[in-house]
Order: sequence, then C-alpha cells, then structure tokens
Amino acid sequence: MATAAILPVKRFDQAKQRLGETLGSATRATLAAAMFADVLAQVARARWLHEVIVVSGETEVRRLAGEAGATLVDDPADRGQSPAARAGLARAAARGFEGALLVPGDCPLVDAAELDALIETSAGHEVVIVPDRHGTGTNALLVDPRGPFEPQFGPGSRERHVAQAERRELAYAVTAVASLGLDLDTGEDLDQLVAALADVHGRAARTRGVLSQIGRARTAA
Repeated sequence: MATAAILPVKRFDQAKQRLGETLGSATRATLAAAMFADVLAQVARARWLHEVIVVSGETEVRRLAGEAGATLVDDPADRGQSPAARAGLARAAARGFEGALLVPGDCPLVDAAELDALIETSAGHEVVIVPDRHGTGTNALLVDPRGPFEPQFGPGSRERHVAQAERRELAYAVTAVASLGLDLDTGEDLDQLVAALADVHGRAARTRGVLSQIGRARTAA
C-alpha cells in the first residue's frame, strides 16, 4: 500500500501555549522547531512512507520541509490541527496514495522503525488509531485519504475517533506505539520527555539540545 506521511504543524509562535508558565514564548518556539525537525527526520527515514506532506503556514517549517524534500501544503490561516490534517489528506488522495499516516510534530521520540511496523501490521484495517500515553487523546492516525474518515483531534479524541469508525462501519484498530505515546503539552509532559530522553539514543538530537539549554538556563537562574 502506497502510504504518505502527513505532518500538520501550527505556527511556532503559537505553539505550546500551555507551557506558558514553564517556558517563555521564544523558548517555546525554539523547542517546537526542534521537535518538528526531529519528527521530520524520522518520518523521512521510514521505509514504508513514500512521501512526506507538511501542512503549515510557518516560515521555518517551509524551510525545513524544503530541505527534507517534503511536499508543502500552505496553511496561512493556521486553522488548527484537524483542518490542517484534512488538507493533507486531500493532497495525499490527489497524489494517488492509498494510505496516509497523520503524525504530530511534537512527538520527538518517534522511531522510524516503529512507523514501518505500524504500517506493516495495519493490513485489514481501514483506520488505525494510535493513542497518547494517557489513553484519551490521539497521537497518530493511519487512514485511507480517499475514504470518509475525518480527523477530530483535541482532548478526548480517541473516543471520538473510535465512535466515528464504528458509526461509519469501518474496520479499525487501536494500536499503541511506544515512541508516539508522549507528545508535549504540559509541564508534566516536559518532565516526562526529559526523563525519556535519557533512555533514547540516536533520535531527537535537536530536541535534546534545546532541552539541555533550557536546563542550563534554569540552573543559572
């Protein structure tokens, strides 16, 4: 099955606002850029992802996507993750892909090998829902971009996605992927990410570098 990766990415100056009490706006933007670069690098390495489609209105995203050879769908209005995901699905369908893997730009631990394994084991399912570490959100979706399924991200999205698949009578699976479990929204997530990086080697280099700088700045303060 020819499969594309779709990365919807909001503007970095609007990213991670729930970290406002923990990090300043400039630091949040720098961290968001680093996480996106790390995710993009792993997605580009996945053997079973034949094209990367990035949906964003962010200038730095456009630069990084261009350097990686990704297809860019401009989103100047920055309408949100779900509308951006739908725009990416439309582009994947227009380019003839049978599968599309929606991946967030804030899961820097993502592992290309695990993405390949997810695709390889998805046969027979029209929708694969990858939950977050809490089991309530959705950190990735594998769908047919030509089909009727519509991404509905946000709090409680796992339940919405399951309900939609059942309502549409689509064969679906809920599949945990270890490297996609942790996304970054809160100060607790930030602490979990710092701890998890201690056990990860060969991935998330840019995120690791930014977090190291943040740690030194906190220590100095």
